[in-house]
Amino acid sequence: MLGSKKHQMMYVSESYSGEDDDPKYFIDSPSEEMINSSSYGMSRNLYHTQGSSINNENPFSTSESELMDCQSLDGVEYDEDKMRLKLQELEKALLNDGDHEEEDDMFVDGQWVDQVQITSHDSPKESSSSDSNLSSISTNREVSQPPSRTPKQLLFDCATAISEGNVREASAIIDNVRQIVCIQGDPPQRIAAYMVEGLAARIGASGKSLYQALKCKEPPSSDRLAAMQILFEVCPCFRFGFMAANEAIIEAFKGEKRVHIVDFDINQGSQYITLISTLASLPGQTPHLRLTGVDDPESVQRPVGGLKNIGQRLEKLAEALNVPFEFRAVASRTRLVTPAMLDPQPREALVVNFAFQLHHMPDESVSTINERDQLLRMVKSLNPKLVTVVEQNVNTNTAPFLARFGEAYSYYSAVFDSLDATLPRESQDRVNVERQCLARDIINIVACEGEERIERYEVAGKWRARMMMAGFTSCPMSKSVTESIINLIRQYSVRYKIKDDMGALHFGWEDKSLIVASAWR
Repeated sequence: MLGSKKHQMMYVSESYSGEDDDPKYFIDSPSEEMINSSSYGMSRNLYHTQGSSINNENPFSTSESELMDCQSLDGVEYDEDKMRLKLQELEKALLNDGDHEEEDDMFVDGQWVDQVQITSHDSPKESSSSDSNLSSISTNREVSQPPSRTPKQLLFDCATAISEGNVREASAIIDNVRQIVCIQGDPPQRIAAYMVEGLAARIGASGKSLYQALKCKEPPSSDRLAAMQILFEVCPCFRFGFMAANEAIIEAFKGEKRVHIVDFDINQGSQYITLISTLASLPGQTPHLRLTGVDDPESVQRPVGGLKNIGQRLEKLAEALNVPFEFRAVASRTRLVTPAMLDPQPREALVVNFAFQLHHMPDESVSTINERDQLLRMVKSLNPKLVTVVEQNVNTNTAPFLARFGEAYSYYSAVFDSLDATLPRESQDRVNVERQCLARDIINIVACEGEERIERYEVAGKWRARMMMAGFTSCPMSKSVTESIINLIRQYSVRYKIKDDMGALHFGWEDKSLIVASAWR
């Protein structure tokens, strides 16, 4: 396959020269990183681009000598692509992956139902990793858009054009949409403003650079909150997910003298500020809490918002509230973590918390290594008392481009609607959250493929299947946990919904399930 020219992928060589090539929605970002998207013909980039160009040569072109190196020492050919396909077929059969439409659910009259149906005229089947390398580009189609079409309709027209390789038509639609949307408008306007930049980044092959430049987790200064922390505070569905995990963890403390929590993505520590405060308010003797946070080495040492700084703040809070507490930072990439690095102790009850983290791990659709399931099996080997999982409830993992675009639009439209009910339209916090966090995720989901696509969410049923395959059994949320969260929800809009489904709690906005929290042992 590597040597066959008919399988080689072609990069887009046709540049775009729209009338309005100023992607105005990211210019005020606090990031100082430079982004290169000159292949898209932008005269001004999202981050004051310096002029470099994207290599249009085919990186998959393979010489005869390189092909010889692909053979094993025993003379037996090892075809990794074929092996990956076989593994994916096996995983899909085990996870029932072909039926993801039944899992991508909506809550209507007590039932979760499919929320998106996408149709396209003469659209070919999508491939999961080669959509960004657009081949067979058509430039002969007449470009005309009815003036009455809504931004949403134009977005789907654009996505369909891209999926068919029609860059000229897609570029014209992008120009059109940019003229009629605004990040200060209503939710449909705002979601369209960010979705169109994701489509532009897909054409310009700049999705990876944009994703890395938008700063979501890092606070801009020591006296300001990170955009992600603000998101978790102001968007109730995310907050409910953390609350459900904390309530389940608190229950695991009962009867224990020492509890060790391992968290693979603490963010800015908001979840544990709440947890420590709750422990301090409980009657009786407070168990000793040991918290181990895992983060990449660069983030651990970061002077502002780094893992060590977060640990010091939590230690000061625990000391002030008389909660026995110790913090330990593990500087390692998640895929390299071993049981010994986590230092489990025999007389401690071990709890592992996965809050909005597991979807960042590549699975069998990305690599035969399948880091996602590998991590779950490693955690299971530690024999934890409890494992909590909080994730977005949408399939941006295995869905092909056009279906993934539709699911992302449906999901983030509900998120933007919920933010509108929480923050005023003119709120700068809302703008920062949408631009730094939600737009960052949207661009990665829409513009990137293969290993560059990091935001790989799965629906609740897929997480349930993965956990069970790794050896875990469901530990349903107790009635007291559900009731405490329902009482909190009543303080917000009646449009927020909660549903218990097979022991997992779904938190949604109107008819759309957004966040799922579950517990395992």
